[in-house]
Amino acid sequence: MSTAQAVATAETQEPGSRKKSNTPRQIPVVGVVTENEEAQGVFKPMDLNHVIKLLEETDKDDFEEKQLKCVKKLVQCFQNGLPLRDLAQIFKILNLCAGKIEKQPRFIESAYDILKLCSLPFLKKKVSDEITYAEDTANSIALLGDLMKIPNSELRIQICKCIVDFYHAEPPKKHIPGYQQASSSYKIQMAEAGGLAKTMVQAMTLFENQLVEKLWVLKVLQHLSTSEVNCTLMIKAQAASEICAHLNDPDPSGQVLFRSSEILWNLLEKSSKEEIIQQLSNFECLLALKEVFKNLFMRGVSHYDRQLRNDILVITTIIADNPGAPMIECGFTKDLILFATFNEVKSQNPLVKGLKLSNSYEDFELKKLLFNIIVILCKDLPTTQLLIEGKVVLALFTYVKKPEKHKAVEWSSAQYEELQLHAIATLSSVAPLLIEEYMLCQGNARVLAFLEWCESEDPFFSHGNSFHGTGGRGNKFAQMRYSLRLLRAMVYLEDEILNTDLCEKGAIQQMIGIFKNIISKPNENEEAIVLEIQSDILLILSSLCELHIQRKEIFGTEGVDIVLHVMKTDPKKLQSGLGHNVLLFSTLDSIWCCILGCYPSEDYFLEKEGIFLLLDLLALNQKKFCNLILGIMVEFCDNPKTAAHVNAWRGKKNQTAASLLIKLWRKEEKELGVKRDKNGKIIDTKRPLFTSFQEEQTIMPLPANCPSIAVLDVAENIRAKIYAVLDKLDFENLPGLSTEDFVTLCIIHRYLDFKIQATHKQRELANKSWENFVARTSNAKTLKKAKRLQEKAIESSRYSKRPQNAILHQTDIKGLNTTVPSGPVVTVESTPARLIGGPLADTDIALRKLPIQGGALQKVKAVKAVDEPRKSIPT
Repeated sequence: MSTAQAVATAETQEPGSRKKSNTPRQIPVVGVVTENEEAQGVFKPMDLNHVIKLLEETDKDDFEEKQLKCVKKLVQCFQNGLPLRDLAQIFKILNLCAGKIEKQPRFIESAYDILKLCSLPFLKKKVSDEITYAEDTANSIALLGDLMKIPNSELRIQICKCIVDFYHAEPPKKHIPGYQQASSSYKIQMAEAGGLAKTMVQAMTLFENQLVEKLWVLKVLQHLSTSEVNCTLMIKAQAASEICAHLNDPDPSGQVLFRSSEILWNLLEKSSKEEIIQQLSNFECLLALKEVFKNLFMRGVSHYDRQLRNDILVITTIIADNPGAPMIECGFTKDLILFATFNEVKSQNPLVKGLKLSNSYEDFELKKLLFNIIVILCKDLPTTQLLIEGKVVLALFTYVKKPEKHKAVEWSSAQYEELQLHAIATLSSVAPLLIEEYMLCQGNARVLAFLEWCESEDPFFSHGNSFHGTGGRGNKFAQMRYSLRLLRAMVYLEDEILNTDLCEKGAIQQMIGIFKNIISKPNENEEAIVLEIQSDILLILSSLCELHIQRKEIFGTEGVDIVLHVMKTDPKKLQSGLGHNVLLFSTLDSIWCCILGCYPSEDYFLEKEGIFLLLDLLALNQKKFCNLILGIMVEFCDNPKTAAHVNAWRGKKNQTAASLLIKLWRKEEKELGVKRDKNGKIIDTKRPLFTSFQEEQTIMPLPANCPSIAVLDVAENIRAKIYAVLDKLDFENLPGLSTEDFVTLCIIHRYLDFKIQATHKQRELANKSWENFVARTSNAKTLKKAKRLQEKAIESSRYSKRPQNAILHQTDIKGLNTTVPSGPVVTVESTPARLIGGPLADTDIALRKLPIQGGALQKVKAVKAVDEPRKSIPT
């Protein structure tokens, strides 16, 4: 396509670019101003349509001078601004001039001069002109992007300057009576409406090797990307991948990298992040980012270089969150791990030889960003081997120690504290993936020793001025919090070697000691972080003690005491939002895992009125706790001492435990929509326990590993647990019950009978089926009748109309006198006894002669073997 043809196609564009205006208009008039009239601001009429008609005539050669002269006069007329009503004709003249450039190069100057006018203010005669001529203006500005196809450097640069000037509007050089300047943002809005951003992105491919023009286009895109509308258009034109892929292009000025990163930031902030990540998640883009980051990391020395390096790393972090990004394949992951650990683990890699981070703000931010990207990278399991090779766990564990005095470190105390907390938080994500590395680094011993320092009275002033240091100013709570999070993540793996190692190092006693120490020194200012620490301690203890009687015995009475302490918390605090409810959940879990099953602990719990405290919590009637508390009650009722404690409990208004349980039953049935009358009696005797949810539930297939609706009904509602508790109390001699309670108690008593009722129905159906089978086998008439019914059912299930050209195969077996469906069953009979002589035949088959005729084996006379003399076996 020629340049003239390319420019001519600007009239018809796809949606999002300019459209032809259908607005009727009179012949526009401009003024040719003389020197005397200029002072008065008077316009002399000029027919722009005549100029257009003159430029459209190409048959006569002598018209070129006349055309150029006409355009020159036009340019002189608009030295103070462009009226909106004339904008469409002026840009049409510009387009005609651009179309002549290929064959008539002298028109380059004319196009250049008109483009310079576009930097001038747009003028309106009426307030409504901005709306009236909005479509014409948008279409005109969109033409600027199409004119970038003209292969002329000066023209392209002038177009870019013109667009940049949209964002730096200046007042008119001279006031023209009857005209006002359009609003400062009008050009920007029209550029958005005309889709200029999209055509400018597409223009980048025209001059990849022309640095000056490329820098100007990037400058334009940098301005355009400040708008959400433009960012959306740029993304549709694949701007992110196009710009990122050329980040590392040769550029002595460094502006390509600076402007490109700025554009990428704007795109990420103002458009669909998911779409941008998809565009950047390719090998070419990541390779460019990798090379840029390496160069800045190894050779960047200025404040600006370090800032840009960090910006590139943040963009990389966003991309790395996409599992489909080829971070490992392009080698970026390996380099990032090296850069994150070279300061802590000495490496002979030439990339980091002689490198050292300073304590500047940018290097400090870099270190935190590298820790952060390790957490994201470890979500991709293939990264595990690279983490092992890079000794990431060892590098992070260098921070899990108390600060050393009188040691010259590269970080300030506040910086080191923040990096320490960040490193421990990173370990919580990395260490569970690398258990062997964790154990080789003596991870349990290091964490427990660090916790011991956190609990000690060693003077330490924490700054607490970071995200991870929240709530830890002037104390060691932040360090303790993240260390416990790390331990919790490790014990949740249920690795027996790791957990045994923890217990052998005294972790259970140490956890209880820390908890008791915190209780003895209440800190209301940092209550939220203290509650989180207590919750994590109890969760760690639960994981360690579950299914291990010996560990439950180590938990012992001291552990029971801390559990009872939490259970005595003021119920009003459960709604405070600080974490008391989470702590209570952890406490209930520790009762289940650390106390139940260990009889000395159970007895001590009962002696300290633990059952009373459980029933007090149950009486709060908070549904989120009821299921767990009732499950604990069921297990405790196996202890013969429990019943007396349950019956002895009294709540508000002298309420008994039995009355409380029955009340909870009624409340549960009301919420489930079970049908009962006003006295609590059964209404639907056929389905006495049926809920409204079960009525609405449709039959749907479930996978084998998914629990059925019946199982979920028992697990999620509390009726089964209430029945189990009352059953262990024998349903007799229950004090403090009203008449309504006794009615409900009768229903509870028959709970299992109502649940097996479905089983009885299945048995009845099975018995009936067996009776029908016996009748068919013992009575010929019944068999024939059943056969006719079966054939009728089979026939009714077939298609009434046979498909054309179909081959039908007969599936019925004629003369078959059975009503049982025939299946793929093959009966294999044993080899006849006449051939092998029966099961007790002689086993000396090898001595038998085979018939020479071939065929099946035939029984022949056995050959009598000669008895050999017996030989004595030496002893």
